[in-house]
Amino acid sequence: MISQKAKYALRALVALVKAGPGASLMISDIARDQAIPKKFLEQILLELKRAGIVLSKRGRLGGYALLRAPSEVTFGEVLRLIDGPIAPLPCLSKIAYRRCVDCADEGTCEIRHVFARVTLATRDVLDHTTLADSVAVPELSL
Repeated sequence: MISQKAKYALRALVALVKAGPGASLMISDIARDQAIPKKFLEQILLELKRAGIVLSKRGRLGGYALLRAPSEVTFGEVLRLIDGPIAPLPCLSKIAYRRCVDCADEGTCEIRHVFARVTLATRDVLDHTTLADSVAVPELSL
């Protein structure tokens, strides 16, 4: 599962996409419209700003805006920024690999093999789905 923080980050970014190219939104407006605690949203937007995904503007027409095109920001990038590695097992992480202490041999670990396929499929979807895609895709029924 993704964290609530990552979900809020994605909701804030989608709100910026929906606002239109070059538009900026005030934190208070995003917080109200997306039901995100304002102080928490401030922290999230600061992380996104440091990562070069959004920019902040001061003044009467200020607020936050996307720094990059919505088609250039993937869900995978945002999730890794906020939550860290996308891997259900530490032995499957690309950037925070750790051998599982209870595993004698990764090459023959049946659990690892199943979750490796899950991880690859998940990464494929997240790394190829952009903010632009998210507002263009009809809702899926599960």
